[in-house]
Amino acid sequence: MLRELHIQNLAVIQDAAVEFGPGLNVFTGKTGAGKSLVLGALESLLGLRKSPPKMIRPGADQARISGVFELMDQMISDRVAAALDQELEPGDQVLITRKLFASGRSSLTVNGQPATAAMLRAAAEVLVDIHGQHDHQFLLRPSNQIAVLDRFAGCEALRQQFAELWQNMQHLLSQREELEASRTLRAQQLELYAFQADEIDAVDPVPGELVELEARERLLSNLRRIKQDADAAHSALYDSDGSISERLQALTHLLIDLADLDENLSPVAEQVRTATLTLQDAAFELSRYGNRLELDPEELGEVEQRLNLLNRLIQKYGGNGLDDDTLQPVLDYRDQIGAKIAELRNQSADQSQIDQTINRARGELTTIGGELSAMRRAAAEKIGPKVQKQLKQLDMAEATLRVCIESGGLDDAAAGPSGLDRVEMLARTNPGQDERPLREIASGGELSRVMLALKSVLSGGRQRQAAGGTVDVLVFDEIDANIGGRLGHVIGRKLRELASSKHDDRQVLCITHLPQIAAFADRHFHIVKQVRASGKKKHTRTTVRQLSADSRVNELAEMLAGTELTPTSKRQAKELLDAASA
Repeated sequence: MLRELHIQNLAVIQDAAVEFGPGLNVFTGKTGAGKSLVLGALESLLGLRKSPPKMIRPGADQARISGVFELMDQMISDRVAAALDQELEPGDQVLITRKLFASGRSSLTVNGQPATAAMLRAAAEVLVDIHGQHDHQFLLRPSNQIAVLDRFAGCEALRQQFAELWQNMQHLLSQREELEASRTLRAQQLELYAFQADEIDAVDPVPGELVELEARERLLSNLRRIKQDADAAHSALYDSDGSISERLQALTHLLIDLADLDENLSPVAEQVRTATLTLQDAAFELSRYGNRLELDPEELGEVEQRLNLLNRLIQKYGGNGLDDDTLQPVLDYRDQIGAKIAELRNQSADQSQIDQTINRARGELTTIGGELSAMRRAAAEKIGPKVQKQLKQLDMAEATLRVCIESGGLDDAAAGPSGLDRVEMLARTNPGQDERPLREIASGGELSRVMLALKSVLSGGRQRQAAGGTVDVLVFDEIDANIGGRLGHVIGRKLRELASSKHDDRQVLCITHLPQIAAFADRHFHIVKQVRASGKKKHTRTTVRQLSADSRVNELAEMLAGTELTPTSKRQAKELLDAASA
């Protein structure tokens, strides 16, 4: 239940605090006074309507809207607590505050804790049900009529499950279509990548192999020259007459003899002897090296052939020229196309899996869709008589309403996210006429009454429980659009029934222009727009006040006969109040 609504600096409202109670709460006032602004503030508070910065009252830097809701039962408390992520119990009050800033930014708190707009909208679905003056247009669309029927049937959760499965199947169908469209291209890509992979695998390059082969090729290509030069060096050092080693040995003996005569030459003699031994070792190494060198033309050919294969891979798959002297780009490319080959082959397997998944999804959708259709047909059998009973109370005794359901399969035109059914509400408003879709009913007054009858049925006790606990605050913005005073009395009585003592926690808020409806109010609020000051200081201000018994008579009298009160208009106003309370 909405206990209080406080509005500051919103459009023409400078500061207005409204305390609500159970039952029927009615707002009246002249056209343009700001009646809809009060309910608009409530919608803005709950995140159901955007309030642009221009809605902030001129001269103010921010607007503030606060509302206090009292949670009246366990089911409502649980759902609101889940939406707001707070611990709440029946009897607790929820303070919601929204601030609107001139910059376009807004802030939102619930019981002093920050909250998101999504959280509040989820809570609002439980707290308030707002019916605008154009709600009859909502009922004209068959897509909305099926939503009304589902709410009555209590199958909204099942419908949501169907919608999620439907969207998942559409995604799978789209994937399969993409896979089929790219099948030829995938086959071509797979053939190319497989050829390239086979070409690289046939060579089987090894990291670091290129450097070793190039060194071996240089050696084998120059082997004859290397052997000749190594032999010549060995001969000069050791084998030939008068070789360096022979001459150094003679010089060593000479220096040793001289060192016997003069000890100062001993270090020099030792250095020459060491050098002689070192050169002899080098000569022996050259001899062994030369003996190992054997020219093998076949090995050279094999090395050159291997280098040609590796260089061809580098030219084809070595990338953009970077690191062309190594095999790493080729090896990297092989890893890349290996992954692509696996991906392409998996896509072919995916297509088969998608087909199987689609078939399973179709089976689930058919089963759930059948359950939905059965629940809707059962609800359609019940909702028609209930609405006709309400229409009879709304002075449409001969009117009938029937819900027509056409069901098909998944491939029929009727199938969609809402199920396998096409729903159309058919009405006969006068005897002798044929049943017609609601959208073909020309009378706005008849549409308003059909809408109110449906709302009355949907707000009934059993339907509230079947739907998982619906809201206890019903808001009607100018429900009297397109109807006259005679029907106003009928609709006013119906609104009071909706807010009757049968539901101690039920609350109805209503904006109306008809005194016949306002007379049924448990609380009557008057909204007045005043222009104050003069010249440049002139400004507009809207106030909201609850009317006392006498003030209420005067307001109803003005609504009946204009601003000039007369004994006759006041007597008529009292008669309306007496008739409403009878």
